[in-house]
Amino acid sequence: MFRFLLVSLNIKGILQETTLHGRRERLDTMTNGLGLRGAYDTTIGRIKAQEGDRARLGMDALMWISHSERPLKVDEICHALAIEMGSTEIKAKSVPSIRTVLSCCQGLVVVDEGSSTIRLIHFTLKEYFSRHGDLFDRPHSRIAETCLTYLNFQAISDIPANSIHDFRFPPFLEYSSLYWGTQMRVQLSASSRSLALDLLGRYHNHISSWLLWLSINKDWHSEYIIRHFEPFSALHCISYFGIVEIAIELIRTKKRDVNKRDSMGLTPLMWAARYGREEVVQLLLQQKHTRPDIRDTDDGLTALSWAARCGHEGVVRIFLGPAFVNPGSIGRRWGTPQAMSLLFGRKYINPDRPDHYGKTPLSRAAESGNDAVVRLLLGREDVSPDRPDNYGKTPLAWAASRGQDGAVRLLLGREDVSPDGLDNYGQTPLSRAASRGHDGVVRLLLGREDVSPDRPDNNGQTPLSCAAWGGHDGAVKLLLGREDVSPDRPDNDGQTPLSWAAWAGHDGVVRLLLGREDVSPDRPDNRGRIPLSKAAENGNDGVVKLLKARTAAAPT
Repeated sequence: MFRFLLVSLNIKGILQETTLHGRRERLDTMTNGLGLRGAYDTTIGRIKAQEGDRARLGMDALMWISHSERPLKVDEICHALAIEMGSTEIKAKSVPSIRTVLSCCQGLVVVDEGSSTIRLIHFTLKEYFSRHGDLFDRPHSRIAETCLTYLNFQAISDIPANSIHDFRFPPFLEYSSLYWGTQMRVQLSASSRSLALDLLGRYHNHISSWLLWLSINKDWHSEYIIRHFEPFSALHCISYFGIVEIAIELIRTKKRDVNKRDSMGLTPLMWAARYGREEVVQLLLQQKHTRPDIRDTDDGLTALSWAARCGHEGVVRIFLGPAFVNPGSIGRRWGTPQAMSLLFGRKYINPDRPDHYGKTPLSRAAESGNDAVVRLLLGREDVSPDRPDNYGKTPLAWAASRGQDGAVRLLLGREDVSPDGLDNYGQTPLSRAASRGHDGVVRLLLGREDVSPDRPDNNGQTPLSCAAWGGHDGAVKLLLGREDVSPDRPDNDGQTPLSWAAWAGHDGVVRLLLGREDVSPDRPDNRGRIPLSKAAENGNDGVVKLLKARTAAAPT
């Protein structure tokens, strides 16, 4: 398809060759990518040379398609191209047809019929546009201005927010609601600034605030949330997008509650921390009434926990900087964070404050594998590197269970971290890693002399049983390579690693275990069931064949 389109773009050049050999060489050069620049130059020239409004329409369409935050639907691009700056509504007659748009673009864009989206004909065209930044005048700010002009239309403002499940939205509403701030953050103009402030002046009741909030929090699409929606305020919105210039304007011109919570219980500072908006974080922390150490109402994460969880090293550095203080033992004497702020003249942030589940910022960072943040937090004397949460899981246990090799290495490098500690279920970090098949972490933990590789949990399951049950061949091999691992050790129900692998139908693990002379293929559990019967019960025919073959080969 691309070869055909490229030929159509270069037909004149090909026909200029006087021999069949010359034409074939010209075609090969084009399709190998060597002639694309010339083809694109020529086609852009033809687009600009079109008469009437076709040149503008073609170039504007290419600008939108090459700079949009996601692929645009056919009706979205047509409506976007119909919006005029300074207008108060879209005139139906001004919306171009998709056929007209395609014609004006001279073959550089196509419609993907499967998804009804419009796209560039080839990825090399996107690269071409990135190298020729002067083709489009202020693309990001123009897109932002278009989105904001549309959202400020009275017809859009009049859409009732509580109709979000009942109303058939105009084609361009979702895109403009979700991405105007993303484009504006890249390229701010005086016009987009003014338009944004107009929208934000009535944002708490605007349909776009609901669409943005629900797009970020997709799991919260419920009637309860719709009925009890706490407005996603202008400051929440700007903190999410990270547009510091607008945030300054909002704070300066109106009295705003910088600690106001939305439906998730998040404050503007939490939104900025969650998405790594460093300038907005600094701005909000400079405000007199900002309380940086409060927790959200859902999971109880502080702004620091959000930044640690999401891996925003720069934001974490701000929170851990010299402008903040963790009062430690002094704080217990003086009481509230507000009292500490007055005493020290600095903001109060506890870098080890647990959430509702007992997970500290370090646990959140370790779980997510944000090694740079883990390193920062481990450099603090007021952070406990081995602090268990409500379930007894330490930062190391979380890193091991998620397969975060880098975080595991960092934590194992600390003498005050127990590599073999038990959680409330009696599981060690090794058990957690083995049960999920994280071979790299299993290898790291088995390299420690202070890790017991055959330690059972509260159910009597060893790391090998956990790995066998999950069908993790690599972890099973590593554990079977240890002389201090019993390959046939039963759990509290009498089930061996082979029993678990046979029951779950993991042929590879069964082969590994049957290759050991010290594994009994007919060992019954507490209910008298042998691995063969368990495999047959679950219809695991491959395992049944393996076990029957082993039984037939056994000496009588």
